[in-house]
Amino acid sequence: MSPVIVEIGPVQIRWYGLMYVVAIVVGLVLTHHEVKRRKLPLSLDDLLDFVLLTIPLAIVFARLYYVVFRWDYYGQNPGDIVKIWEGGLAIHGGLLGGALALWIFSKWKKVSFWQFADTIAPAVVLGQALGRFGNFMNGDAYGTPTDLPWGIVFPRNSPAGQAYPELHLHPSMLYEMVGDLLIFGLLWWLRTKPFKPGFLVSLYVVLYSALRFVVEFTRGDALCLLTGTACITGATTFLESLRTAQVVSVILILVFGWLIVSRRLWEQQPATASEAASTSTSES
Repeated sequence: MSPVIVEIGPVQIRWYGLMYVVAIVVGLVLTHHEVKRRKLPLSLDDLLDFVLLTIPLAIVFARLYYVVFRWDYYGQNPGDIVKIWEGGLAIHGGLLGGALALWIFSKWKKVSFWQFADTIAPAVVLGQALGRFGNFMNGDAYGTPTDLPWGIVFPRNSPAGQAYPELHLHPSMLYEMVGDLLIFGLLWWLRTKPFKPGFLVSLYVVLYSALRFVVEFTRGDALCLLTGTACITGATTFLESLRTAQVVSVILILVFGWLIVSRRLWEQQPATASEAASTSTSES
């Protein structure tokens, strides 16, 4: 297990970066397929514009989110803020940046925010699954020590190996990867059904947040909400165990769960003849 795939002189190709590239390419292909099936007024060039808008915003917000909650470290080591190749991109921050990019894009291209959000939701969670494999090879987003037979000892030079040298750890990133793949499978199956706009993306947020809430119990690098430092293992008080990602996940579940219920987004709308024909073709 190594974060580096190949090294030629000063040039390194790392799993962390490669998986992000693969996620972008695969996501673009899936989204282009869905745009055509849904007959949205977007070309491939438009989707490339969306990618170019989303990538910097998602990375910046993902890093800022992480840095804010680890300011105890980064305030003393500001030069490390830019070292994103060492890990430290918070998914909740990345989703916030992606949502901003989606809003800007929908206004720019004059397309429905919720329809396009539903279109990209399966690709987003599949991209997260690929990213978690990058975390696994990098040794970050690691778990706590475990006696379970699938516990993994990470290399000493990895973030996990430095935090817990020579100990078997929960492969938390793989737990989340499997969960992401299951969510992707469900969203991909549901995508052809004529739910109200916003259902698929809201379901994605609720399911991913529930997954993250559960997986967070096994994370060895989880940040406490009040301190911004790693949560204390075996904490005896509620405040000691209050994890930032779990609090955010609960808020997202409540907000998007309320959105689904209040707008009855699960209700299916009658499909037009052209939409029905398109759906039939895509399922055949």
